[in-house]
Amino acid sequence: MENKRWDEYIDIIKREAVPAMGCTEPIAIAYAAAKAGEVLEEEPESIEVYASNSILKNAMGVGVPGTGMIGIPIAAAVGSIGGKSDYKLEVLKDLTKEQVAKAKSIVNSGKVQVKLKENITYIYIEVILRNKDKHSRVVIEKSHLNITLVELNGQVLFKKDETQNDSEAYLLRDKEILSIEEIYDFVVNVPYEEIKFIRENARLNEYISREGLENDYGHKVGKVFNKYINYNLLKNDIMIETILKTAAASDARMDGCSLSVLSSCGSGNQGILLSIPVITMGQELEKDEETITRALTMSNLMSIYMHSYLGRLSALCGAVLAGASVSTALTFLLGGNEKYIKQSIQNVYGNIMGMVCDGAKNSCALKISTCVFAAITGAILAMEDISITDKEGIVESDADNTIKNACNIGSVAMKETNDMILDIMLNKKK
Repeated sequence: MENKRWDEYIDIIKREAVPAMGCTEPIAIAYAAAKAGEVLEEEPESIEVYASNSILKNAMGVGVPGTGMIGIPIAAAVGSIGGKSDYKLEVLKDLTKEQVAKAKSIVNSGKVQVKLKENITYIYIEVILRNKDKHSRVVIEKSHLNITLVELNGQVLFKKDETQNDSEAYLLRDKEILSIEEIYDFVVNVPYEEIKFIRENARLNEYISREGLENDYGHKVGKVFNKYINYNLLKNDIMIETILKTAAASDARMDGCSLSVLSSCGSGNQGILLSIPVITMGQELEKDEETITRALTMSNLMSIYMHSYLGRLSALCGAVLAGASVSTALTFLLGGNEKYIKQSIQNVYGNIMGMVCDGAKNSCALKISTCVFAAITGAILAMEDISITDKEGIVESDADNTIKNACNIGSVAMKETNDMILDIMLNKKK
């Protein structure tokens, strides 16, 4: 592979692995609201949010940083009053107590309306702010930060040409230039200096992991695991250490912790899953920083490659893809070659393929724990030259085809599943 292609791979990582504060879907709503607020130039008297089923599913039950509340109304309100769109996925990082109080007042007075946008696939957000005779409107489509329309009082200030669909163009391009073989070659041979930034950026996820272990967030999955080590019910070994640290980071993030994480492919939880197990196991195995950095590079690129087939959101839990990706990195840390790395992918997809996404929420930390376990066991089996075979389920002899099969199920076959999940979530018996 030529150095020119290496530069493209580095650009891909920098594009997809970015800092984010809070769960991406409510933060994307806050981002749209912040842009609308900047255009309106006044605090809104009322707010309307129209969103696709996948956005509703992933935004309605998760904590919004700095507010102590969950859900779409507070995300839209606080974004419109205190958000700064220039910060993108960290749009809420400069919130003040006064701004949060004003946002809560709007929500509590019932002035934020949230509605489903029908017949829209996956990512669509529309925010309308009103103040007396003025109103602003912002639309996001296809990806979390892709603003396609900005209006003030019905006048178009910005409209993105449909041919400028950056998100889909990126996915198509990634699909063309990425493969397991080329990612492996890049990870092994790229100059260390070119990828050192990945290790440095991943420290964000170490910070939030410690926060999750030290304080009470969500279901306290990581903290409880740690507690039961002290009770001798769990053993303080590398596997449990890796699981609890990863779960703790998800605990904190999903419950609205105001620390940023290094996200990947639009997901903070996936960014956590792609990094914490690599760093933890790398350190426990006494690997040097260069080896850990190369493993982090592998987990991120593998996940980006897999998402080029799945898309941004689906009814298939994205942690499944991240679990398969981090398993390749763990195999690499254990000294595995390209053959074993492919086998680790087969083992993870053959194990946890059926995991659905039923929205972003505190219990995602449990799914993250399951995926870490699957990633480690997948790597261990691969190192013993054991792989799920093409006689079993969706797995094919070619790992690239296994990835395509899994992602086709998630992006095509599970569309109705996505609709049913949201219907269940919206119509639970009280």
